[in-house]
Amino acid sequence: MSQELPILKKGAYYTIRDGQDDLIMEDRTKRGLTVRERSLDEKIPVLADKGMIHDMDGIGHKVAIRWYFPKKEYDLAKVLVHAESMEKRYAELRELTCPDDSE
Repeated sequence: MSQELPILKKGAYYTIRDGQDDLIMEDRTKRGLTVRERSLDEKIPVLADKGMIHDMDGIGHKVAIRWYFPKKEYDLAKVLVHAESMEKRYAELRELTCPDDSE
């Protein structure tokens, strides 16, 4: 982002910033990814900045980097529902791919 906006809430995998007209939820796992487009997200009906990641076969996949929740329709509690869902999904994925072998 060109200017640093105030952080309202931060998790291990997300940051929610206070924009002028929007609450902006950013996927922290996709920091540094180049924004290729801004369009309506397929899962959450808000605008999202999207980038491209490539799998091991070199196939590109569009992924959302940050979502813009209009303040007229969403408050922080509603955005947190989506943020916590993402947080849970990444935590579960991490547990599957990097299990704790300390036992």
